[in-house]
Amino acid sequence: MTAMQAVALYAGLNILLLLYLALNVSLHRRRAKVSLGTGTDKSLEQACRAHGNGTENLPPALIALVLLGQLGSGTLIIHGLGMALTLGRGLHAYGLLTDPGRSFGRVAGTALSWLVLLVSALLLLGKAIS
Repeated sequence: MTAMQAVALYAGLNILLLLYLALNVSLHRRRAKVSLGTGTDKSLEQACRAHGNGTENLPPALIALVLLGQLGSGTLIIHGLGMALTLGRGLHAYGLLTDPGRSFGRVAGTALSWLVLLVSALLLLGKAIS
C-alpha cells in the first residue's frame, strides 16, 4: 500500500463517519420535528454537536494527511496518524452521543484528534523548511 492509498483509506473511513453523523442529525430532526436549530431537544443537540465537531476537526486533519502523503511521508506515518485520527473521531462521536457531559470518549477522542493535528502540523512545517 502506498502512502496515498493509506490516505485514501482514512479519508474514506472518516467521510463515512461524517455521513453517519449527518444521517443521525436528520433522524433526530425528523423525530423531534425541528427543522432548524435544536429547539429544546437534548438528544438533537448532542447529535448536532457530534456532527459539527467532526466537520470542524476532520477537514484540516485530512488535508494534512493528503499533503504529508504528497510530500513523501512514509506509509507508516500516514497509517499512524490516520488510525489515531479515525479512533479519536470515533471515540469523540460515541462519547458525545452517549453522554452530553464529560466522558472517556470525548476526552480521549479530543486528545487523539488534537495530537494528530499537532504532529501533522509539525511534520508539515518540517517539510516546508527542509
